[in-house]
Amino acid sequence: QVQLVESGGGLVQAGDSLRLSCAASGRTFSNNAMGWFRQAPGKEREFVATINWSGSTTLYADSVKGRFTFYRVNAKNTVYLQMNSLKPEDTAVYYCAASVTSSGTYYPSQYNYWGQGTQVTVSS
Repeated sequence: QVQLVESGGGLVQAGDSLRLSCAASGRTFSNNAMGWFRQAPGKEREFVATINWSGSTTLYADSVKGRFTFYRVNAKNTVYLQMNSLKPEDTAVYYCAASVTSSGTYYPSQYNYWGQGTQVTVSS
């Protein structure tokens, strides 16, 4: 059974940092691009960041560029999202996803495995 399990979410204050982890099990994703998406209450799920299979290329949403860093450790079958300078508007459920492609992509339709999500709440 293939699973993506996110962890590291929580309640923090504006300006704080969090590091989200997404551990995969059931198969290796070392040849797949990975992505992070988020969904705030009452809003649609939105793209946050993507990374290619090797970790050499990343792409970020403008809203998080310069504050978030996406990286991966293929030997651990795990990806990470380092989130710094958090803002109240970053409050959302964050989802990890594995793509059918090896190159990073911001299209949700190109991700075929999704985690259950982890809540991030940033207070002002």
